Amino acid sequence: MTVTPHDHVEFVELPGRTSADPLRSIAAQSSMRIARPENMESRNAHRHPHSEEVIYVRHGAGVIYIDGVTQSIAAGDTVHIPQGAAHATIPDDGADMELICFFPHPDLSNNIEETDIDVMKEIDDE
Repeated sequence: MTVTPHDHVEFVELPGRTSADPLRSIAAQSSMRIARPENMESRNAHRHPHSEEVIYVRHGAGVIYIDGVTQSIAAGDTVHIPQGAAHATIPDDGADMELICFFPHPDLSNNIEETDIDVMKEIDDE
């Protein structure tokens, strides 16, 4: 059994979000992230070419963008993102949002590709 206390989780800056990997110290067949998306004027989508992703919205509210489609999400919602789908989560103005993201892939660093899709521009064009 491995328990990672919340105060031992280290967050790193990624484009448009901070992210932490609570399972990085163990060899698991899956991975997870605690993500805190930022509300920005410009935000590019990313994709996971080797696995799907399941997101649980721990707190906050905003919009999820998946392959050109947007939908409002809020605390308690669960989102399924198909393998390879370009996606991003944008919190509502002034809102803090925290996501728990699960991947059936052991190493997210080898399962993420940033795209040149500016999600904020696409949302504004709707």
